[in-house]
Amino acid sequence: MPDPGRARQARRARTRRLLLSALALLSLLLATAAGAAPRIAVLTMQPGEVFFERFGHNALVVADPATGAATSYNFGYFDPTEPGFITGFIRGEMQYQLVALPLEQDLAYYRDVGRGVDIQWLDLEPDVATELAAQLEWNARPENARYGYDYFLDNCSTRVRDALDEALGGSLRSQMAGSRGSSYRSEATRLARPEPMMWLGFDLGLGPASDRPLSLWEEAFVPMRLQAQLRRARNAEGRPLVSHEERILPHRLPPEPAELPRRWWPWLLGGVLVAAGAGWLAVRRPRLGGAFALVFWSLCSVLAALMLFIWLGTEHRFGWANRNLLVFSPVCVLLLPGAIAWIRGRVSGRWFRALLWVPVCTTIAAGFVYGLSRFPQQDLHWILAVLPVHVALAWAWGRRR
Repeated sequence: MPDPGRARQARRARTRRLLLSALALLSLLLATAAGAAPRIAVLTMQPGEVFFERFGHNALVVADPATGAATSYNFGYFDPTEPGFITGFIRGEMQYQLVALPLEQDLAYYRDVGRGVDIQWLDLEPDVATELAAQLEWNARPENARYGYDYFLDNCSTRVRDALDEALGGSLRSQMAGSRGSSYRSEATRLARPEPMMWLGFDLGLGPASDRPLSLWEEAFVPMRLQAQLRRARNAEGRPLVSHEERILPHRLPPEPAELPRRWWPWLLGGVLVAAGAGWLAVRRPRLGGAFALVFWSLCSVLAALMLFIWLGTEHRFGWANRNLLVFSPVCVLLLPGAIAWIRGRVSGRWFRALLWVPVCTTIAAGFVYGLSRFPQQDLHWILAVLPVHVALAWAWGRRR
């Protein structure tokens, strides 16, 4: 049977679209009569020092040529005090909103914290600029401003990108069809590098979906990447889309992290050294070896529990099916009683000695999965670092009677 609720929603959506079109037409007529259309620009804010500022930020600016008043349309506002925000943040169901505010007011914060801001004035036809301004004004209304935030797929930068592409009739996306070979993981870990715990969270917590090569269009989830692509984009008439660019606030913080190649050998070397120490302790100082095993297996158990929670209990889809679960095996939680027994000077049973080799086998399996995947999850460094430790503990403690 037809759903009356859905039918009403569809009628309301059509009515809103008609009203928006009428508003855009009216604005165009008024602008034409006045002899000037609004000027459109993109603001790009450099990364900050707070963890949620590490990716940078951007916004759209609409300037009235008659009065000089400029409005910043900022898609990055959220209220951490609203009910359910922390729960939504954990579950990946955050709500952000578009806020329209005077440009100088928006710039005040970035000036105070020393974050550089660039502005790119766009060369748009009057009707395109007028319609885009009307669209932004409509979207900034309280009943339309909120949206479901996604770190990679729907954030402040993708909203700016999509608004421009819609205004240009889809030509912006067609100009961003190439690829540099980057991925969501490579961009996230690059920008998080100055914050070690944030870097660790991304590198351990992201699953295989984050390692697919991105198109230039997808890569524009990073504001600075979108800024770079706008410099080479063209408008509908074939002219450069950016007519003028300048830095309006200086950047007084460390620069955006550069791309670095991934090297696996330091991780292997570190894993072998830790494994050698763990094996020596297990043979020469069993109680200290048991303490090391207790800490190591506890860490593996906690990491595995977090990865399972992200996969099974949240909407953080880029953390699903994380293959690091094979490296930091959930089986390690079953080894904790044996480690406590070692600390107490007791000898573990045969079942425990057999169980010791399960994390070894799952980590080796992770290596095979890595080698056989077309776009493997970039966890080779973790495999090479952790496998020697699993082997050392299994060998050293398994030989004790």
